[in-house]
Amino acid sequence: MQITISLRYLLIAFFCFTIFAPTRLSAEEPAFDPSRLEVTTLEIGLKQPMELEVASDGRIFYIEIQGQLKVYDPKTHQSTQIGEVKVTTAQENGLIGLALDPNFDRNGWVYLQYSPPNYEGQHVSRFTLVDGKLDNTSEKLLLKYEEQRRDCCHHAGSLEFGPDGCLYIGTGDNTNPFGDSQGYAPLDEREGRYYFDSQATASNTNDHNGKVLRIRPTPEGTAEIPAGNLLPPDGSKGKPEIYVMGCRNPWRISIDQKTGYLYWGDVGPDAGAESPRGPRGYDEVNQARQAGYFGWPYFIANNLPYSHVDFKTGKVGEKFDPAAPINESVNNTGLRELPPANEAFIFYPGSGSDKFPELGSGGRTACAGPVYYYDATNPSQTKFPPHFDRTLFIYEWTRHWIMAVHLTEDSQIESIEPFMPNQRFVRPIDLQFGPDGALYMLEYGETWGVNDDAKLVRIDYIRGNRPPTAIAATENNTGRQPLPVKLSSAGSADKDGDKLTYRWQAFRAGDVDAKPIVLSDEANPEVVFQEPGVFNVELKVTDPSGAEAVASVPVIVGNARPNVTFVSPQDGDFFDSKSKIHYQLQVNDIEDGTSDFELADETGAPEIDLEAPRRTALNLTMGSGSIPRGGADGASDSDPVGLRLMKKSDCFNCHAVDSVRVGPPFLKVAEKYRGQENALEASMKRVREGSTGVWGKVPMLPHGQHTQDEIRDMVSWVYSLEPNSAVRVFDGFVGDIELTPEEVDKAGYVQLEANYLDLGAEEIPPLVGTSKIYLRKRKVEAEAADEISGPQTLGGHKASGGNFLGAINHGNFACFRQIPLDHVGALTFRVTSAGSGGYIEARLDSVDGPVIAKAKVDVNGSWENFHDVTAKIKPQTGRHDVYVVFVNPQNRGGLMNLDSVTFQPPAE
Repeated sequence: MQITISLRYLLIAFFCFTIFAPTRLSAEEPAFDPSRLEVTTLEIGLKQPMELEVASDGRIFYIEIQGQLKVYDPKTHQSTQIGEVKVTTAQENGLIGLALDPNFDRNGWVYLQYSPPNYEGQHVSRFTLVDGKLDNTSEKLLLKYEEQRRDCCHHAGSLEFGPDGCLYIGTGDNTNPFGDSQGYAPLDEREGRYYFDSQATASNTNDHNGKVLRIRPTPEGTAEIPAGNLLPPDGSKGKPEIYVMGCRNPWRISIDQKTGYLYWGDVGPDAGAESPRGPRGYDEVNQARQAGYFGWPYFIANNLPYSHVDFKTGKVGEKFDPAAPINESVNNTGLRELPPANEAFIFYPGSGSDKFPELGSGGRTACAGPVYYYDATNPSQTKFPPHFDRTLFIYEWTRHWIMAVHLTEDSQIESIEPFMPNQRFVRPIDLQFGPDGALYMLEYGETWGVNDDAKLVRIDYIRGNRPPTAIAATENNTGRQPLPVKLSSAGSADKDGDKLTYRWQAFRAGDVDAKPIVLSDEANPEVVFQEPGVFNVELKVTDPSGAEAVASVPVIVGNARPNVTFVSPQDGDFFDSKSKIHYQLQVNDIEDGTSDFELADETGAPEIDLEAPRRTALNLTMGSGSIPRGGADGASDSDPVGLRLMKKSDCFNCHAVDSVRVGPPFLKVAEKYRGQENALEASMKRVREGSTGVWGKVPMLPHGQHTQDEIRDMVSWVYSLEPNSAVRVFDGFVGDIELTPEEVDKAGYVQLEANYLDLGAEEIPPLVGTSKIYLRKRKVEAEAADEISGPQTLGGHKASGGNFLGAINHGNFACFRQIPLDHVGALTFRVTSAGSGGYIEARLDSVDGPVIAKAKVDVNGSWENFHDVTAKIKPQTGRHDVYVVFVNPQNRGGLMNLDSVTFQPPAE
């Protein structure tokens, strides 16, 4: 009997543990494998995307700041614009918030937060989709709130529904953070400085700005005040829509759909160090379980207090009390006594965080949400695994990362884990989980503006056997016979770790009946082609389960590609309007000869090929920003995903963007097919399967190594190309180019690309040799330095490129590589300082190298009024790395801001 009772209690205990214990693993799922997280690009070419929502049928709705509402259809794999609202985009305004009604499948209601041109503030409205299109006449205005548009910044903008049917609305403090605030709390109460005082907005109970608002939309298209908001619903103590206040820039909010807790990222101020005014800048991720006050502009992070400041005299007073904050600003129209301040859930500065070291260092733009719950009953095979059950995803627009914050049953922080740390997300701006349990994301792109690399992506967790990846490459794949060719399968792999088998075979182009020529079963063989011809060399890799992947590379035998080099100028030289760009090209071709082009006729007597200079073209284009990193065809992180895929494939072996190689220029392809119905699918089919005779004798090789999504990205990038009216073309091997002062002032760099088309060899088509160099502007934006150690890239409206290097401390440096110093006589630094000031030393080739110039930076009392200081350099020869080192051993923190460096020409 005793044994029976013990067994019974054991069974009961086991049952209770099974039911109530927190679960990270499922009996149906193996352990979490990070390599099974895969990113698929759904759409490229987005223009400043803001927010997205995923409908229950898998359609993805998203907005762009200029006012467009678009939807991506997973069935057609295409986006369509389904509506537009008129907006102003002044001072970061526009279409900034999107939400679908909880009953969207039934009623088709869409909620938009936008900036009307004829109203100084924001509208939050409900619209109805009619026949899949936004019906502008159906607008129901739920809420409008005023903002100032005279000064920058912080409009935030974000809409989310909670599980209770309430609509949450993120609003920024709408306060100018610059000027005499010096990167600390903007508390300027002087007359005429209302826009520099966040006490008038974020901590004002009678103002909608600097808050997360909460309303309950009604079926009639009005809004009710739900129970549980911060202030009474009758408006007696302030705006009744306020749920949380004391926010600076809550531009991404999210609601836990199980707990109803509100999460948001709050973008913090710029101060780089503590001072009597208060703490350095922090960004926050906040959690609100109920209505409350979150401190700005009196407190930040874990309630670190700022001090009273008299902006007339600069006198710093007592610190604010988080237990009993008081708003005594002359600009406050609400309550004087505020609720106790809540501490931030997660907080981090620009430098590394002791409390949250996983978050790293750098610029800061915090975003929060969503929260994921694993659903074992969801039949989707791509849903996120149990490892992420009850996990808050936070992300960084500036630092390009996503973090998985694992939560306890009580929604406290259990751990923080980098999410896909080897994947660089290009400024994630919104995340949402779909009904399939996959994560959908908008990537804004590299800069604040319209970006070629803005895109919509999906992240899946792939289960089961995965096919291998085939990558084929060649070394010496063009030349005269006999042609030794090294074939490489480097990069080919099986994601499940299975051993692969290899098969290399060649197909002669144009001979559809010929059997393939088996070349080798080795992974990286070297083979010799004895006969001239155009060949498609195919690599097939197979895993033990029979899953295959194929990659192809071209081999052209019988004609060597010509070699084109620049005699002058050299890569990295300066350009300006005071001197012409003199260019001289050298061409060497095994079959045709050299730049002299003395060809032998049938009798052996030399003759001059008068057409050779005409088959030589020099293209000049000007680009903005700094010289591209990654080289002519080298993949760069800033490239659109389609271009990155093409650079890693064989595309640029046969094509260039705007000149003939083996195949047509990509610009010609784009012009021929863009806008034609079904053209994208037809081009994808030709890329995948290959084609002959569309553009000439040389066939398009099949590209079975790429997935449908990858080919779509590649072809979509080609279709996105537009003719560059700024391209200037020059013929011949030698010439001079003049640039106007206006061209030099506008350009960030000059790109020179030389192309020479050879004569071909019998049946072998002509080939193009190409060489590309970049010329640099004498004025270089500081944030474009090749290496930055210590300073942060910050935004500023008075900075020449919109950004500058700030938070500069003693010993920090920026490096500019391979500067032709024999063409430099002085260095001009564009600087400002409201901190410690100090010196800038220019050192040769290392941070400890000899000092070639030294400039003093005095304190001018401003962090944004830049001015020039110039230092002559000692005469140098050749190219050197120039290290710009910031020095102030007495006052080591908050030295200065650096906007640009100008490498002045030597005195004549």
